[in-house]
Amino acid sequence: MGNSYIGNAATFLVEWTFGLYALIVMLRFLFQIFRADFYNPVSQAIVRLTNPPLLVLRRFVPSALGLDTPSIVLIFGLKGIELWLRFTLGGGSTSVAGLAVLTLGEVLAMSVNIFLFAIIIQVVISWINPGVNNPITSLLHSLTEPLLRPVRRLLPPAGGLDFSPMLAMVGLILVTMLVVAPIRDQGKLMMMASVAGVM
Repeated sequence: MGNSYIGNAATFLVEWTFGLYALIVMLRFLFQIFRADFYNPVSQAIVRLTNPPLLVLRRFVPSALGLDTPSIVLIFGLKGIELWLRFTLGGGSTSVAGLAVLTLGEVLAMSVNIFLFAIIIQVVISWINPGVNNPITSLLHSLTEPLLRPVRRLLPPAGGLDFSPMLAMVGLILVTMLVVAPIRDQGKLMMMASVAGVM
């Protein structure tokens, strides 16, 4: 019984450590794509936190197609290691293919969740303190506006109310249900199949 408590604690630490750092790297990648203010204090903090491994990776992984490829590699590497450690600590075995598919699903889920939470936080701030301008709201606007702008063209504000955040969140949830969930489920099935094959 004691071992299960230790295993649960170790799994929690793995998920928290690798998951949080992968989230920070993902935010850096998204801020770069959407050209958020590089000199924003939050952006600078993220850059400082993520520079050490990225500076090493950039020696071996060049940027491609205008994307920060080292950041992508680091995100997938962190999530892959996290999943591998979770399965290992749980006493399971992993297959490379299953781990790769599940990692893809987890990375996609994380990116969708970032947009969902960014929109929710922005909506709540607009209710509580409309018109406020600080480093966080500036970054939230940079992140969500490229998504909300085309939605706003389809559904313009009516009666002073902007329904684009609601429609965008519905779209993101549908992406989770129809795209992300099948990929994650397929990865889990492949992992279970590998366990069954070992047994």
